[in-house]
Amino acid sequence: MGVLPVSVVIVSRGRPGALSLCLTGVAQLDYPAFEVIVVACPEGAAAVAARPDADRIKLVAFDEPNISAARNLGIAAAAGEVIAFLDDDAVPEPTWLAHLCAPFADPQVASAGGYVRGRNGIDYQWRAQGVTARAQERDLPIEGSAPRILHGRPGVAVKLQGTNMAHRRSVLAQMGGFDPAFRFFLDETDLDMRHAAEGHAVAIVPLAEVHHGYAESPRRAADRSPRDLTEIGTSLAVFLSKHCPEPERRMAWLALREAQRQRLLRFLQRGPLGPDDVLRLMRGLERGWTEGLARPFGNLPPLPEASAPFLAYPGRPGAPRRVLSGRVWSRAAMRRDAARHAADEEIVSAYRFSHTALFHTLRFRPEGYWEQIGGLWGRSERSGPAFRPHGFAARVRAEMARVAPVRDRKDRI
Repeated sequence: MGVLPVSVVIVSRGRPGALSLCLTGVAQLDYPAFEVIVVACPEGAAAVAARPDADRIKLVAFDEPNISAARNLGIAAAAGEVIAFLDDDAVPEPTWLAHLCAPFADPQVASAGGYVRGRNGIDYQWRAQGVTARAQERDLPIEGSAPRILHGRPGVAVKLQGTNMAHRRSVLAQMGGFDPAFRFFLDETDLDMRHAAEGHAVAIVPLAEVHHGYAESPRRAADRSPRDLTEIGTSLAVFLSKHCPEPERRMAWLALREAQRQRLLRFLQRGPLGPDDVLRLMRGLERGWTEGLARPFGNLPPLPEASAPFLAYPGRPGAPRRVLSGRVWSRAAMRRDAARHAADEEIVSAYRFSHTALFHTLRFRPEGYWEQIGGLWGRSERSGPAFRPHGFAARVRAEMARVAPVRDRKDRI
C-alpha cells in the first residue's frame, strides 16, 4: 500500500493568533500527501487569508459555538482517506502525521490517537486512556513507543483526544461524524464509545506527538481556570443519557459533579477563583445538566462524499534538519539564525542553556522553529534528577536524542 492521503482538519473560533501558530507548525509536517482544512470564524478566516499559503488551504466559514458541527463541516470538505484532527491551540511535531497514520495500513484500523505534551513542551498532558459509559477515565498500561492496536467493547472505549486523533474517512462518514448535541466537551468521547460499540480497532500511537497550549477561550482563562461550566454540564447529561444504563445515571452524575467541584476547589486554593466564582460555576454546571436532559441527540445520517477534490499541501517531506546551540548570551544571534534556516524550509531545533539548574521548557516559535531553553544542569524530563552534571556538548546530544523519535525524519529513526 502506498502513502495514504490525509486531510488535516482544524476548527478555530476566536483565537486567530493560536491558529496562525498552529498552521505554521502544520506547514512543517514531514508527510508527502496531506491537505489542510480550516473551519473558522471571521477572525480565523482573516488569519488564513493573510498567510502566503492561503491558496493551498481549504477554508470553511463557520461561527457557532459547536465544535461537533464544525468538525462535520470539515469532514464534508475532506477528500483524504484518513482525517486527522488538530486543535487550533496545538502544534504538531514534524513526524506527527507519518506516525499517526501508519497504523491505517491495516484495513481493520478505524481510528488512531497519539500523545499530547503540555505547556512546558516536555511533560505529557495526555497519553493513553480508556473511558466507560459513566464517563470515568483510566490510564491504559501502554509500554514503549510502538503503536498498539486495541478494541473497546460496548460501554468501555479507548479514549482519544480531539487535539490528536485520526479516523478513517469512510468509517467516520458512515457513522455520521460527530454528534452536534455535544457542542463542547465529550464530543470525541461520544465518538469513541460509538467505535467501541461497533467493535472497531483503535490504534494508540505514542510517537504521534502534538504540543497543546491550552489557549484562552470563553470557557477558560489563560491560567486554565474555568469561566463557565454550563456546556460541560449539558454534555455530561447528553453523554450519560446516550451511553450510561438508566439505573446508573444518577450516581454517575453525582460522581462527575463532585469531580468538577473538587477541580474548582483546587483553583480556589491556588488563587485564580474566589468562593463566589465556585458557587457561580457550580450553578452553571447544574443548569447545564438540566438543559442537557432535554437536548435531543443521535439520529446521525451518513455524511456525504467530499465536496471538493483533494488539495495537496506542500508541507516539508524529507526536509533537512538543523540543530543550533548556544549559551544565554547568544540568544539574539541564535534566534536570527534559527528564523533564517526555518525560512529556507529546514526543520530547526535550537538549544540554549544557562549555567544553572533551571527546568527546561520547549516552545515552537512563530518564526517556525523549535526552541528549548533551561539550565545546563537542570531537568528536561521532570522524572529525572534535579541536578545532573553535564558538559555543554553532551547535554545538547542528550536533548537531541530525547526528541529524535518525533523530530527527525521517520525513515532515519
